[in-house]
Amino acid sequence: MKIEQKITTDTGWQTVYSHEGFNQELCQIVLVLGGKNNITFEALGKIKVDYPNAQLISATTAGEIANYAFYDEQLSTTAIYLEKTPFVSKLANIKDFANSYDLGLDLFKNMPKNDLKYIFVLSDGGLINGTELLEGINSENNDEILITGGLAGDGSRFQSTLVGVDANLESGNVVLIGFYGEHIKVGHGSLGGWDEFGPERIVTKSEKNVLFELDNKNALELYKQYLGSYADELPGSALLFPISISNDAQDTKNVRTILSIDESNQSMTFAGNLPEGSKVRLMKANFDKIINASGSAAQQAVSFDFDKPDLAILISCVGRKLILNDRVEEEIEIAKDIFGAETCVSGFYSYGEISPLVKSQKCELQNQTMTITTLKEI
Repeated sequence: MKIEQKITTDTGWQTVYSHEGFNQELCQIVLVLGGKNNITFEALGKIKVDYPNAQLISATTAGEIANYAFYDEQLSTTAIYLEKTPFVSKLANIKDFANSYDLGLDLFKNMPKNDLKYIFVLSDGGLINGTELLEGINSENNDEILITGGLAGDGSRFQSTLVGVDANLESGNVVLIGFYGEHIKVGHGSLGGWDEFGPERIVTKSEKNVLFELDNKNALELYKQYLGSYADELPGSALLFPISISNDAQDTKNVRTILSIDESNQSMTFAGNLPEGSKVRLMKANFDKIINASGSAAQQAVSFDFDKPDLAILISCVGRKLILNDRVEEEIEIAKDIFGAETCVSGFYSYGEISPLVKSQKCELQNQTMTITTLKEI
């Protein structure tokens, strides 16, 4: 695997990583990540000139990660030449399906399965229900193929996101990229680092990702009581106080970010489903634990069949970015202690992360985590 990585600056494009002998015409994939105002058809056209034989896989972000550095509302390209590994990409849009479950089911069914080793997912972060998307994918994933990825972002605006392949860039898109053969090795890690507080409560009324009642009480009012003075800053302050949801079947906990509140309906909308009967607790930030969790996720991602990866894709939640603020680069830089300078690092801040929490688990929607995928050709 040979990689070339660029980032936009005030004076134009700057190359921040490049393997010796990299050939732009041999490149097959370019991962294009950036602020929504920067991923334009004009920009994609110029990138295509540099990499004429590559598929441009694009997503808007809430911040970009390139070469162990953080960028905000910029544009990054990670051009990849796979020397021994075939790949296939599939794209679909939610407008063509009844729901996100059916979209995920159809995408996965249409992905060739012979010798398939890994799937990377980029999904719209506003129109897609991430939980249902992955339920649709998992329903057909009988061979337990590893799946990771993330939901596109739109800064802290939460208005609309874009995902695409080449010129097909629009809201509602989901892209799956399948990697094939014995030469590709993939690792993954995903951790949060948040602290739980307050009593455990039961979801007693909800509709998919919309929560109405906890312990038969108004959930929004309970939430405001725990937030104290932060309640006056809702919905923005909700990113500081996500909710954990227990998965008793797998003895794990997922984090759910609050996307919006509805005062008229007295409800809260989350970035993933909260089924009735689920056990939940409130969470709050612990800065050092959040940063250290990134290092632990990096360590998990190299605990498979290899040490130093060719490429590490870091996908972190927009909530972590807003909380860490001036310390945001620390959760990126800590991965350098694990991977080293020779590993190319790409990624973005997202509206949701896609990863198993443990090696044996199917992929799930995560929130408020640093999720890392490592790839190496052998």
